[in-house]
Amino acid sequence: MANRPLLTRCLTPLLREALADTPVLLLNGPRQAGKTTLASSLAASMASDGFRYFSLDDAATLLSAREDPTGFVESLNRAVIDEVQRAPELLLAIKRTVDTDRRPGRFLLTGSADLRTLPAVADSLAGRMEVQTLLPLAGCELEGSEGLWLEMVFNGEVPQLAGGRMVADQGDGLVERVLRGGYPEAVARESSRRRESWLRQYTGALLSRDVRDIAHIDKLEQLPRLLRALASMAGQLTNVNQLAGQVGLDHKTASKYLGVFEQLFLLRRIQPWWSNRLSRIVKTPKLHFLDSGLLANLLGCNTASLQSDRSRFGPLLESFVVSELIKLASWSNGDLQVLSYRDKDQREVDAVLENSAGLIVGVEVKAKASVQGRDFDGLRRLADLAGDSFIGGFVLYDGSETLPMSKGLWAVPLATLWRV
Repeated sequence: MANRPLLTRCLTPLLREALADTPVLLLNGPRQAGKTTLASSLAASMASDGFRYFSLDDAATLLSAREDPTGFVESLNRAVIDEVQRAPELLLAIKRTVDTDRRPGRFLLTGSADLRTLPAVADSLAGRMEVQTLLPLAGCELEGSEGLWLEMVFNGEVPQLAGGRMVADQGDGLVERVLRGGYPEAVARESSRRRESWLRQYTGALLSRDVRDIAHIDKLEQLPRLLRALASMAGQLTNVNQLAGQVGLDHKTASKYLGVFEQLFLLRRIQPWWSNRLSRIVKTPKLHFLDSGLLANLLGCNTASLQSDRSRFGPLLESFVVSELIKLASWSNGDLQVLSYRDKDQREVDAVLENSAGLIVGVEVKAKASVQGRDFDGLRRLADLAGDSFIGGFVLYDGSETLPMSKGLWAVPLATLWRV
């Protein structure tokens, strides 16, 4: 595994641009998503500019950063500081030195928690720092394709597989892709048993160590149970009262811990799309995990269990697709938001994509090899509500052909997400 080739990350061009014109770049995202590898690669390519590398996972480095943050920072010309959330004291020191020396690309910080939620970051580095988020590998990065699905649909193009060819990702191949997820270390393990073992150890280490860096948790032993309860709610509306009752916590504590999991990039609450024409919208966000392999591991899903009970695959697939869209949006033009739609008549759309111009694309996910007319009901409602802002609606299904259904609505192979 040590000699496996490095995969090209689609976020890299944006990071290079940021280093060329902004004093501080923060690359955040979950542990083991590949931040350190990417940051080290960027620093190595800029070695002539005097980049030094420091990891705050190293005990001595962490002690120095905490004991004398000003001295630590002032000794540096240009530096990568890995896992900066472990010493937030550094951020004020970085602000001071950047205020006297505004050269672009002075500091490349990485963090395994969403530091934008910490007031110290927002206050100390506003206007001095660009933030980018690196999530686990997207399907297009694993395939070596360009990751242009969102650009295509917002340009009015309809994704299709070259020649309408059958692809190995259908059926059991699709299940394996979803179970594998995108953490590089998990992907590298060909044995499903070893992959599942790595994911269990990863979750345990995260809950026992990284949580302490960002929050004071009174009931640390409750976190694994809470995370599994959240996994059972993936793809559903976020019901914090129900969640709190399942694990024996009060509403306030459950909400706090849910926020911690979001800060660690384990999951995300997908906010509802709304329009002035909406009167019957359900305003509760939906819950999705950002890695389908981790979600499957928490749910105890494997190939055998999904073969015996295919109904368990739908929520997994929906979270997988939503996380793929979030990854594609992270490097796409147009400041894209990934939202959802559900109304009180039970019509829903799994993902509503909205760009900065207010243009709308709808995506519905189906874990089957064919589609039916009713699969488009939510998209038709979305098209009516969005009016002229609606570009198109797509039902992603486990097939190989792109098929027109009605004006602006298409059935599109799931595999186009990672093959265009």
